[in-house]
Amino acid sequence: MPLPSRVSDLTSFDLLLSVAKLGSIGRAAAAHQMSQPAASARLRQLEHHLGVRLLEREARGARLTTVGELVAGWAQPVVDRATDLEAGIAALRVDRHTHLRIAASLTVAEYLLPGWLIALRAADPDTMTALSCGNSAEVARQVLAGEAEIGFIEGPKVPGGVQAREVARDELAVVVAPSHEWARRRRVRAAQLATTPLISREPGSGTRLAWEQAMREQLDVNLAEPILEVSSTTAIKAAVMGGIGPAVLSVRAVTAELAAGTLVRLAVPGLDLTRRLRAIWPAGHDLQGAARDLLTITLRSTDG
Repeated sequence: MPLPSRVSDLTSFDLLLSVAKLGSIGRAAAAHQMSQPAASARLRQLEHHLGVRLLEREARGARLTTVGELVAGWAQPVVDRATDLEAGIAALRVDRHTHLRIAASLTVAEYLLPGWLIALRAADPDTMTALSCGNSAEVARQVLAGEAEIGFIEGPKVPGGVQAREVARDELAVVVAPSHEWARRRRVRAAQLATTPLISREPGSGTRLAWEQAMREQLDVNLAEPILEVSSTTAIKAAVMGGIGPAVLSVRAVTAELAAGTLVRLAVPGLDLTRRLRAIWPAGHDLQGAARDLLTITLRSTDG
């Protein structure tokens, strides 16, 4: 589905947010390196497209209308995600000037790493980064092979040959389509889940390993074989919404779908699905330079 035309110009929304923060169109224009007339024209065009008045223009500046405050509140997380997208894409560009090679599992790469990379760029503007994504087993392999200075994994256990630090906590969520028979009661027994074929990530996935370990250690049960194995979180969500079966995913990965009602999260009484996300690097080696700075940023984020 194409992006709706009224919200496709993120720069104008970002400009509106700057007016809210700085108190005038002139100061917002300077922050965006454009002329005040150009900024004013852009904001008027945004008001025209939306069909609402966003700003009260005053002699000493500008302030947002009540409607403008609402629009700014809705726009802020979208603009933030666009900034995350830019940071992530920048990390994928590999060239001969690369200073830091990072390997990360999919959950960390998609939902946590962009914010960390923005902070790293602010601390070390000259550092170039290269990001490689894969499941937790592949990340560990790259770190041990010297293909990445630092890695981030989701698996429940620390692989041999590496040092590790916890950098975040995550929670797994059992999800089904709204049409699934379990959706109405919003819960399912762990024993029933154990005998139900799920849509699952491939072997070596940190999410799959964490789920299997939680069921094995907390309930001492054997799990049914998956009904479908795929290596993409997006493909799993599509399969669940298509009615193929339930799945277990990071709650970070399904936030939008849960809010939209296209997926339903099930409570599993008596089962703790919290997991640790870790940074790893070769054992016996201290992190140096940008890799050490990145670890510091992740730990500061955790403490905060």
